[in-house]
Amino acid sequence: MKNNILQIAVGLLMICGVSDTKTYSQNIYPSSGGEIIFSFADVESNGLSIKSDMRFTCWFHSEQLVNFDVNDNLGFYSGIGFRNIGINFVPDDTTFIKRRSYSAGIPIAFKLGSFDKAYFLFGGAEFELMFHYKQKIFINDKKEDKETEWFSEHTNLFNPSLFVGIQFPKGINVRFKYYLFDFLNQDYTEEIDGVQYKPYENTSTQIFYISLGINMFKKDDK
Repeated sequence: MKNNILQIAVGLLMICGVSDTKTYSQNIYPSSGGEIIFSFADVESNGLSIKSDMRFTCWFHSEQLVNFDVNDNLGFYSGIGFRNIGINFVPDDTTFIKRRSYSAGIPIAFKLGSFDKAYFLFGGAEFELMFHYKQKIFINDKKEDKETEWFSEHTNLFNPSLFVGIQFPKGINVRFKYYLFDFLNQDYTEEIDGVQYKPYENTSTQIFYISLGINMFKKDDK
């Protein structure tokens, strides 16, 4: 991965015609930001749709990025991001289940528009690692079970995603992201009373979200 990032950086430097420190600093620079996430999920079990609620989260979402601008209208970025991803669903009239995982991701994306005006489109793919899982089960509005686990087998450890968005002036942007794999791991196995079974074997849990971000890609001209 380090070699791939280095090759991308070298290639962009050649395209940009970097010849001195000033040009280098103008075309390669860091940025950071966060987002408020409104997530949804298509949840099915044994071919039947299960009701899922919109999930609102604002903690903890953060990105640290490195931008590579070919010119004032075309650029790329990569870096690392952290997010709180999950689903809220209602399997029956008395049960409410909340499942989430913190993820660490590496995005690879393009930017196309007017960077001087901070008004452009962006999109790409992100490779995310689900590293901390939490589950809460409520029955008749009373919490009956809570479980947390690092690098849990409840979820797929890696879950890549695709995203597109638009950056507006004043540092505000809107993004749509779609996860390519199921959130829950269909091969996860539990043992109850000496019997092993796969609780997610016949389920589908596809997550997508819309987010509102702030100061994601704004270049510091000072």
